[in-house]
Amino acid sequence: MADDTAENGQIPGENPAPRGVLARGVEVIADALKRLPGSPGVYRMLNKSGDALYVGKARNLKKRVTAYTQIGKLPERLRRMVAETTQLEIVTTNTEVEALLLEINLIKRLMPRYNVLLRDDKSFPYILITGDHAAPQIAKHRGARARKGDYYGPFASAGAVHRTITALQRAFLLRSCNDSVFASRTRPCLLYQIKRCSAPCTGRISLEDYGQLVQQAKDFLSGKSRDVQARLAGDMQAASDALDFERAGAIRDRLRALAHVQAHQDINVSEIRDADVIAAHQAGGHTCVQVFFFRAGSNFGNRAYFPSHDRHLPLAQVMAGFIALFYANKPAPPLILVSDLPAECELLSEALGVKAERKVEISRPSRGARRNLVDNALANAREALARRLAENASQRHLLEGVQTALGLEQVPQRIEVYDNSHLQGRNAYGAMIVAGPDGFTKNAYRKFSIAGDIAPGDDYAMMREVMSRRFARAQKEDPDRERGQWPDLVMIDGGLGQLAATESALADLGVDDVALVAIAKGPDRDAGRERFFRPGREPFSLEPRDPVLYYLQRLRDEAHRFAIGTHRAKRSADIARSPLDEIPGIGGKRKRALLLHFGSARSVAAAGLSDLETVEGISKAVAKKVYDHFHSQS
Repeated sequence: MADDTAENGQIPGENPAPRGVLARGVEVIADALKRLPGSPGVYRMLNKSGDALYVGKARNLKKRVTAYTQIGKLPERLRRMVAETTQLEIVTTNTEVEALLLEINLIKRLMPRYNVLLRDDKSFPYILITGDHAAPQIAKHRGARARKGDYYGPFASAGAVHRTITALQRAFLLRSCNDSVFASRTRPCLLYQIKRCSAPCTGRISLEDYGQLVQQAKDFLSGKSRDVQARLAGDMQAASDALDFERAGAIRDRLRALAHVQAHQDINVSEIRDADVIAAHQAGGHTCVQVFFFRAGSNFGNRAYFPSHDRHLPLAQVMAGFIALFYANKPAPPLILVSDLPAECELLSEALGVKAERKVEISRPSRGARRNLVDNALANAREALARRLAENASQRHLLEGVQTALGLEQVPQRIEVYDNSHLQGRNAYGAMIVAGPDGFTKNAYRKFSIAGDIAPGDDYAMMREVMSRRFARAQKEDPDRERGQWPDLVMIDGGLGQLAATESALADLGVDDVALVAIAKGPDRDAGRERFFRPGREPFSLEPRDPVLYYLQRLRDEAHRFAIGTHRAKRSADIARSPLDEIPGIGGKRKRALLLHFGSARSVAAAGLSDLETVEGISKAVAKKVYDHFHSQS
């Protein structure tokens, strides 16, 4: 988020801007000032490639942008930004709140290098109890809420959702299978046997009784846990009094499952229903932000974030930038408790309220239970940042060791590792993982579907195709190598053959300045006896207990894991494909209708034309198409 002092941004380099280039940047901005209005809006600083360097908002565009021409008052970081600026674009808005909302969206989309950036901002998982089926399903959900039903969350992680769903299945015996599996069941599945489902699919429970279980689960997730537990305790006592000890024991087990859910919600505050607790700690020029989620009076977990920003940026501005981006793709709760008030707190609160369509309060509590929550989050942030800094120091030491061991000209900041996976040439995939000073960069991982004219099992040709596609794209998207898309070191899982294939592919593209190394398993494929191959150098090995060897092994193993996982996912998808997927014009809705009516794709294939025409949502023309697909060759 921008503010009136222009103090946020990410350090892009170390050298001061040359005076001549700086003067040209000031001239560009001064020329743009002649056409700027004095109204609210958003401005963008662009470099010679047209990439956004910085996005800011202003109550008065002309007054705000004028500050960038007063070079003597700017810190060195902003001087470098001005020096890189070749163009300035603006969008006017009616109010400053509109400008702030637009600024948030542009920062999230453009990722300008001088703004506070939040890279790990994927959507959070929810628990969904579906509302489009007579026997509702409980499931994990992430993304747009397109399906009818009740959503509960957000949860801090997928693991927290899985644990909660498992416990809720034990407590309320709700089904987790999808609708097509539900429709095809003829006898209860294993979950019924282990008392995690009531088997509405086979009529072991009536839909009316199942609906009561669903309502109890909804009440529990809505914060009425004590009412649910009291009712269950009463039912258990009644069953015991009636000497129905089997039913009493089953209810007892359900109560234990509910207690298990609550045991994982370690901090609960009765006066808070829906709130996020955000605490930030700074040290060594870095910031850790901890976010705790409270919904319906229960703790739904927490997550740590490490936003990118200038190391001299005040904490208030880091908080402002983080909160703005954090809620860019999700609605804010009614209450946000913070350890430090963000810059322009009232404006930010108003903007979040406009987006959420209700009032959003940002508060820094000074005492009581709310302050205890913030202090707990702050302690977590402090510990997480200490671990992060220690890991970074160790990682830097390892990267320096890689430079020495492989004879590189500089310490690598981006290492790309490649591996291929296939089964006798089928479902062939190449995989690329990325590592650097901050460990694995998982949002930079890439997979390559091998679709070229390649003989089955030709690993060298596969590697050539992967490398050609990877670096041809890098040349197109980052020709000046300014966006950080080019590696300092490429490591290949393989030997001399894979290395030669990689050299050949890069030579065809005119790339001759990327360091290459191949890592091959030693005799008998023993870990610790790997052989390394570098262009123009004899093969060599590292000492078996060398920490650098362990590090390179870990990189190789991560690439192998990613490649194998990608290949298996494709293979499983092919196995799971339904014959109905091959029929043109049969989408998800019609396929679901057919499966619900007949129970399986095999039964659809065997059905007569008149039977197909009776399916709800299937017209006579579609029924004829389905029938012809399965009977055209008979």
